[in-house]
Amino acid sequence: MSLKAQNLVEKIAQRYAVGLPDDHTVQSADYISIQPAHVMTHDNTGAVIPKFQTIGARAVANPRQAVFALDHNVQDTSETNLAKYDKIRAFADQMGVDFYPAGRGIGHQIMCEEGYAWPGTMMVASDSHSNMYGGLGCLGTPIVRTDAAAIWATGRTWWQVPPVAKVELTGRLRPGVTGKDVIITLCGFFNNDEVLNHAIEFAGDGVAGLSVDDRLAIANMTTEWGALVGLFPIDEVTLAWLEGRIALVSRRGPEGVTSDADGKGRHPRLNNDRLDKLRQDVPHPDDGAFYSKVLTLDLGSVSPHVSGPNHVKVMTSVADMRQKKLKIHKAYLVSCVNSRVEDLAAAAAVVKGKKVAPGVEFYIAAASSEVQKESQRRGDWQTLLEAGAIELPPGCGPCIGLGKGLLEDGEVGISATNRNFKGRMGSRNAEAYLGSPQVVAASAIAGHIDVPDDVAGVAVRGEIRINRKPEAAESAVTIIDGFPARIEGEIIFCHQDNLNTDGIYPGKYTYIDDFTPRQQAAVVMENYDPGFGELVRDGDILVGGFNFGTGSSREQAATALKYRGVRLVLAGSFSETYKRNALNNGFLAIEAPDLVRDLRERFGTEKPTARTGNRAIIDFAGSRLSFGDRVYEISPVGAAAQELVVAGGLESWVRENLK
Repeated sequence: MSLKAQNLVEKIAQRYAVGLPDDHTVQSADYISIQPAHVMTHDNTGAVIPKFQTIGARAVANPRQAVFALDHNVQDTSETNLAKYDKIRAFADQMGVDFYPAGRGIGHQIMCEEGYAWPGTMMVASDSHSNMYGGLGCLGTPIVRTDAAAIWATGRTWWQVPPVAKVELTGRLRPGVTGKDVIITLCGFFNNDEVLNHAIEFAGDGVAGLSVDDRLAIANMTTEWGALVGLFPIDEVTLAWLEGRIALVSRRGPEGVTSDADGKGRHPRLNNDRLDKLRQDVPHPDDGAFYSKVLTLDLGSVSPHVSGPNHVKVMTSVADMRQKKLKIHKAYLVSCVNSRVEDLAAAAAVVKGKKVAPGVEFYIAAASSEVQKESQRRGDWQTLLEAGAIELPPGCGPCIGLGKGLLEDGEVGISATNRNFKGRMGSRNAEAYLGSPQVVAASAIAGHIDVPDDVAGVAVRGEIRINRKPEAAESAVTIIDGFPARIEGEIIFCHQDNLNTDGIYPGKYTYIDDFTPRQQAAVVMENYDPGFGELVRDGDILVGGFNFGTGSSREQAATALKYRGVRLVLAGSFSETYKRNALNNGFLAIEAPDLVRDLRERFGTEKPTARTGNRAIIDFAGSRLSFGDRVYEISPVGAAAQELVVAGGLESWVRENLK
């Protein structure tokens, strides 16, 4: 195993990193400055625009890098929402950015259909399901809105390369089993945060038997599994799919945006010249590349399952659900995970010649207008409507709890979407299950959760192996001007795992826009420990538990600690959104799992907050933390992260770069 060997995630990240020393090989845990090929924003473009403007930007640095696609609230035709959409369109026109209006489809689907999500490239979006691009071998990962504004303004933001897990898929799926069943099984079988905040690379002989639609569905829901990336290899299945797309767009020409014309009458992204270049330089992981974990799943042991209710990591075989005859009230074939041509065709085959059960509402929405047109051409769309399905426009709609057909109190729904959290698709007093398009369609006809054909259930065959990375030779981290080579402070310990942002910064203060830094500092940790404010002192180093900062994406959960005088936060692990919000505000969040375990042994968990009375020294040049008689390794805090701390956050960094 070579320390210079790179897995596919590291290799693609290397291509899109900027400002690295010539001899630096990108590895997991590195903080890097990235210049992604594209950044997509959807309805939240309206919230990114004022961020972009307040940092002093006047023009988008690279109009071909940004893409706007309206997809979340497309059923809302109120004056307010239409005005918002008009504002986004006008901004796109002003900046020369590619724009896809409401009705064209879900942003993630458009990025695949129109060749933005290109194999071997890196793409980001201000949406958690950016993982989906990995189905095409494109390194897709989510960012937050501040990152999007920074990319518009400078072309760049930052990324900490996550640990990478390999998921080996072996064997072949049995008839009647789908990619959705695969990801439901992965989420339900490996359901103890095995891949939390990891990037995933799929491998194994079973990958070749999965269609691109299956891969997109699996990659999409690696988000629900807890991962930040779900990356498939670039193989003949990928290349054949691209050939088909190129043939299609060459017949119909570019659509949706005026900027697609390249002067030669061909699509600027989906063309044979670009495909030929890809064939000549397909990236693959190096032999000997390191993976922190290797998980194996035998595809032949996968059978139709549903997730839920209200949790993705709880699964039940559809055969067992059929015996229960659990009555449903609504069924949904919508969203970016399972509303493509293949999905609609599978559902149509199930309902052909049948009718939706009395008392059931069956909603369908294509992933894009192109998908709907093709489904209509094939006759599948009409088959679904004749069975009693209710048509919705291409968009997110009920998946995100917007528009028509939401779950009401006491109702049960079965959905081909990607999330079934309590209250997401309507009432908190409803129950939502997830299943494949075939299961959703069969359930709509039966009136209870069902499956179209019997697929014998067998025990899931899977295993996990944890790898230990060989120790690298010591190398000093270069410290930039203004960043401390070391800091020292007393540790204050909050042992709680899964300490959420409501505990750190109560939700009731979130939308008080004129809340000052002093006021934020005064209420920090109020819900977790009302006595925290009396215990904490300026200059302390806070140590939290595992999955620190989970829950809402509010930035104040980071800024309130910073304003209270905490030097930085250490934890066993972090919510990735919390980590991004912290560094985007010039506040470091560093993982130190062994330190957390040692503090628990020494100080226990009886008190929510404990002053340790001991000081820690963090040596950033040597990537070490000293506490008591122990020395702990920490991930190197590279130049990209140091720059943000020195600047006081991403927005200030952008302002400096714009000067």
